[in-house]
Amino acid sequence: MRIHLTTSACLLLSWSSASARDIFVDNVIGDDRRAGTSSIIAGQGGGPCRSIAKALRVAQPGDRVIIAKTPEPYREGITIQGPRHNGSDRFPLVIVGNGATLDGTTLLTGAQWEYVGTNTFRTRPAHMSYQQLFLDDQPAAHKQPPPGQPPHLGLHEWCLQDGWIYFRTDKNKLPADYNLSCCGEQVGITLYEVHDVIIGDLNFRGFWLDGVNCHDNVRHTDLVRLTTTHNGRSGISIGGASRVRIDTCTSAGNGAAQVRTEGFCTVRMIDNQLDETTAPAIVKEGGQIIAGE
Repeated sequence: MRIHLTTSACLLLSWSSASARDIFVDNVIGDDRRAGTSSIIAGQGGGPCRSIAKALRVAQPGDRVIIAKTPEPYREGITIQGPRHNGSDRFPLVIVGNGATLDGTTLLTGAQWEYVGTNTFRTRPAHMSYQQLFLDDQPAAHKQPPPGQPPHLGLHEWCLQDGWIYFRTDKNKLPADYNLSCCGEQVGITLYEVHDVIIGDLNFRGFWLDGVNCHDNVRHTDLVRLTTTHNGRSGISIGGASRVRIDTCTSAGNGAAQVRTEGFCTVRMIDNQLDETTAPAIVKEGGQIIAGE
């Protein structure tokens, strides 16, 4: 019978097998020329990887990828795909986040802005369907106009309309005078055709589509204590024929949904906190949602 992490928070750290390895990641002291065999630099070639992507390239079924929480976010989007990353019922592939953050934002330095009146400017980002705008690395105030009406923004407010980001500046200032960024990477973690995976204690922000996307045929997979905030479309998206458990996760500030489902998926939801301030808690475009154990 499959064991789930709600029985003990310690299981995420203690899960191991005789043959599994711990692969360490640290984006401050790490180096992708290393194999991630230890959390500290030890001798020639010993020490953590710098990127999660490198750790996943060397990971085998049943391994644990242990990510260091550092002052710097991990600016990467990664993919977990079978059969390479498939775990087993007893020995899943485990990603231990330790509260680290994956950040998908990109600076708008050098963006071409057009003046549209009333101290309001607009620029067309590379990804236009969903977006978020950040001012000084914090979410800017969002004011979306009704369909068919032009933006009427207050100071430092923004909106996305017809593929354009609109932003209102102070009088006699230009957007280039501000520290502005928007979503650049597509998804924080994409899972596809994989089974027996546990991802825990990670934060996701600033991805233009989703923080986590279980695209299709993701089975026996647990998302535990994840925080997904201010992504363009949703915090967590489950699709296809996936079978996923979302356990004690927090989702807020996302653009279209905090959690979305589609296709023929089955999602078990347990003790999650979904803030409906910016978008519905759950947008169901297919699939089945089951509450509780």
